[in-house]
Amino acid sequence: MAEPYMESDSTPHKQLQKIRSLLSADLMRLEPGQKITKQEFTWNPDGTIATLKAYDGEELLFTLSFTWNADGTLKEVSRSDA
Repeated sequence: MAEPYMESDSTPHKQLQKIRSLLSADLMRLEPGQKITKQEFTWNPDGTIATLKAYDGEELLFTLSFTWNADGTLKEVSRSDA
């Protein structure tokens, strides 16, 4: 079982590593022939990740939106397809 996000993991690089380990294959699934060539991130004022947008070239494939608990643990990740 993955460990929750901890305040000591507050650097963006450590956040991304933790989030990647939490994501299931279903959230990151691609259609045949698609590949992720670019990722774009937005951040909340407290430094936590807000969204991750995945692109194949210039085509937006999907957006992952992150919701955080008040204690800094990751509450939810939801996917919106383009």
